[in-house]
Amino acid sequence: MKSLLFPIALLLSTVAFAQQHVPLPHGMVYGDKPNTQAMMSAAKLETFMGKKTRISTTIEGRVIRVIRGKGGWFELDAGGGKVITAHFKNYSINIPGNLAGRTVIIEGVAQKQFIADDLQHLAGDTVIDKKQHKVKTDTKRKLTFEVKGLLVDK
Repeated sequence: MKSLLFPIALLLSTVAFAQQHVPLPHGMVYGDKPNTQAMMSAAKLETFMGKKTRISTTIEGRVIRVIRGKGGWFELDAGGGKVITAHFKNYSINIPGNLAGRTVIIEGVAQKQFIADDLQHLAGDTVIDKKQHKVKTDTKRKLTFEVKGLLVDK
């Protein structure tokens, strides 16, 4: 019996060590293939949006980290220390964890985060003695992106 367990354990250990991370190939698509005709850099997205709260666009940027593979939750570098939090519109899409550090092209809807305290001084009682609302917002978390399609670029 002991002589049978040793070869099985040896076989299982060699199978476990044989598994390696396969690098993502250039051009791998998750979701729909993005339209790259009107593509812009992720660093220019916030200035391009101006005062608009939502726009449909295609951007190119570097993935900082994959938050959750299921549903495609990840963070994109927006330059200057800013981060764009992105997720897929279709929750059934799974993205690999080794996508971090890769340059991707994503198409979808970019939107600025809504802060509930914005313009609340117009909503009702505005007595002079009351303090104005002051909200400390995280400047790194201003934009979110709902992704329809992702293309691994570099």
